[in-house]
Amino acid sequence: MTQTAPSKAAAYPAPDALKTPSDMKDEGIQKIVEAINPIIADAYAAYLKTKNFHWHLSGSHFRDYHLMFDEQAEQLLGSTDPLAERVRKLGGTTLRSISHIFSLQTVQDNNADFVTPLDMLRELMADNQSIAASMRAAHETCDDARDYATSSLLEVLIDETERRVWFLFEAAQGAENTR
Repeated sequence: MTQTAPSKAAAYPAPDALKTPSDMKDEGIQKIVEAINPIIADAYAAYLKTKNFHWHLSGSHFRDYHLMFDEQAEQLLGSTDPLAERVRKLGGTTLRSISHIFSLQTVQDNNADFVTPLDMLRELMADNQSIAASMRAAHETCDDARDYATSSLLEVLIDETERRVWFLFEAAQGAENTR
C-alpha cells in the first residue's frame, strides 16, 4: 500500500463520488472547509495534549486536575465528528490521517518529560483560547456564506471552549503556591 502526503488544496471540491450537492456557492463552501479543517486538526492536537497532561500529572491537586483534563479531552474529541460531518455535508473532504492533522494544526505538541501542573493549566488555557479565536473567525466565514448550520454548531462549540478556558483559568489561580 502506497502512502501519499495529505493535500491541503484537495479538501474542496471533493472527488465526484464524495461531492455532496449543495445550494451554496462553491467559493463560500471552499472558504468554510478551509476554516473548519484546521479547527478539527487543532481539536485533535489539543485532545492528545490534554490526555498527555492527564496521564503525566503529579502534585497536590492530582485528582481535581486529572478529572478536569479527562473531561476536557472528551469535549475536544467530541467536537471533531460534528465539525467533520459539516464539511462533508457541504461537499468537502476532511482529515484523513495523523500527518494530515500535523499539516494543519496550529496547537503545538508538548513532548516534555515533565510539565508542572501550573504550566499545564496555562498551556491548555492558551490552546483553548486559540481554538476559540479560530472558531470565531470560521463563524464569520460561515455567516458570510449564509451557512447557518455550521454557524450554529460553532456557537455551541465556542461556548464549550470558553468554559474550558474559564475552568483552566480558575484552576490556575493561586496554583503557583502549591505543588
